[in-house]
Amino acid sequence: MHTQISLKNDLMRLGFSPCDTVIIHSSMKKIGAVLGGAESVLDAFMDFWGKDGLVVFPTLTYNLGADNLVFDVKNTPCVTGLLPEFFRKRDKVFRSFHPTHSLAAFGKDAAEFTSGHERFDTPCSRLSPWGRLLDRRAFLLFIGTGIACNTFVHGVEEWTIPLDMVVGSELQNFEVIKPNGDSVIVPSRRHIGNHSKYYDKMEKFYEARALIRKGYLGDAMCQIIPAFELHEVLSVLLKSDSFLFTHDSVSPELWNS
Repeated sequence: MHTQISLKNDLMRLGFSPCDTVIIHSSMKKIGAVLGGAESVLDAFMDFWGKDGLVVFPTLTYNLGADNLVFDVKNTPCVTGLLPEFFRKRDKVFRSFHPTHSLAAFGKDAAEFTSGHERFDTPCSRLSPWGRLLDRRAFLLFIGTGIACNTFVHGVEEWTIPLDMVVGSELQNFEVIKPNGDSVIVPSRRHIGNHSKYYDKMEKFYEARALIRKGYLGDAMCQIIPAFELHEVLSVLLKSDSFLFTHDSVSPELWNS
């Protein structure tokens, strides 16, 4: 049975510092039995990073369809799992106002980090919280999920290759209801091409270049990737091949790059 204390010890064994900014993609089921369940897992993360660092979860709502374009920041559930859904409801957690690709954060500068996301008409603008992960040299932590769910790569694509390869041309007018009850219309475009289907094809490539470190949190195999170094590698590759994530192969030329 894992505990809050044992999970914090696991974070230290994984090489994390309490000063880090970390975005977490997670499978609660893979972590295994924890005394206190999901709430204890969140307690461990928030206690470890909450004073001097920043803990972030993706709280995506890309499931909002044309018949429902209302994003209630306080009440609309996310589609990214149990831990982010519990996390976004916690006291002093701030959720960004983007209607499909919000992030929730707790810790140092959490309010500033999540602010202004609704000003951009694409999900992962360079000036949005997704771009701030790069500025803060965040770590991407995958707990039992694999790296196909690496939403940060959507950002790298938006910032690097022609935008019409990443997002559609149609603007949808979402109504965003803020936590204070005020509402605002936020025009936004959707990701296209199902590129994330191919994100995990790069795992061996990253491993060969020491971009991934691995270990365990509870029973879950974890993969940790530094956002800054990942951006450096991927931006070069995408500039030479804009179609990198439109197929499942890794060319010999890529391995030699």
